[in-house]
Parts: sequence; structure tokens; C-alpha cells
Amino acid sequence: QVQLGESGGGLVQAGGSLRLSCAASGSIFSINVMGWYRQALGKQREYVASITNGGFTKYADFVKGRFTISRDGPQNTMWLQMNSLKPDDTAVYYCAADRNGRWLPGDYWGQGTAVTVSS
Repeated sequence: QVQLGESGGGLVQAGGSLRLSCAASGSIFSINVMGWYRQALGKQREYVASITNGGFTKYADFVKGRFTISRDGPQNTMWLQMNSLKPDDTAVYYCAADRNGRWLPGDYWGQGTAVTVSS
């Protein structure tokens, strides 16, 4: 089993930045892809970005050029650097991990961290 815990959410003004963290514990050797999703109030959860053990990354079009996903060497911590934030980025952000190599990771989930961007 893998446990994921997010942190770093909060309130920020439009144009500002936040850095989200996701710490993984447990059977982390089984993880080969980690990623971020978000869910705004009243909307479905949507994919944001993901990163493989080898450091390859993918992003949703709406965050390209603004968000950067990264992982540390031992691969038990992941970050999402969010710049040029917009009110539309307001959502609960979830960390996810996958043991099956899927670019849309979904085997394990964190509890989420809330991000609010004020205009």
C-alpha cells in the first residue's frame, strides 16, 4: 500500500504562486508514475500533470507554461510549482500515484489540499 499526503495549499492573489507538495510513504518502490489532479466546486476532477520515475512529464493544456511538476531522487516526494495563478485555478488539488505506468495515475490518492485564487 502507498499513502499520499498533500500540503502547500492556501489563499493567493491572481498572478501569484504556490508550491504544492506530495509525500509518499509505504510501498513506494511500486510507484512508477505520480501526478496531480484538481477538482473545483461543482465540477469533475480533472488531470493537471504527471511525472514518471525517469522524470518524463506531461501537462494538461490549461497549465502548460505556468505549472511545473517535479520529484526528488528517492521518488518519495513530488511538487507542483504553480505560477501566474488565475481564479479558475481555484480547486482542491489531489496527488495520485500509479504502479501500472499510466500517465493518468490512479492507483493511490491523497486527501487533497485546497487552493483559492482571489481576483
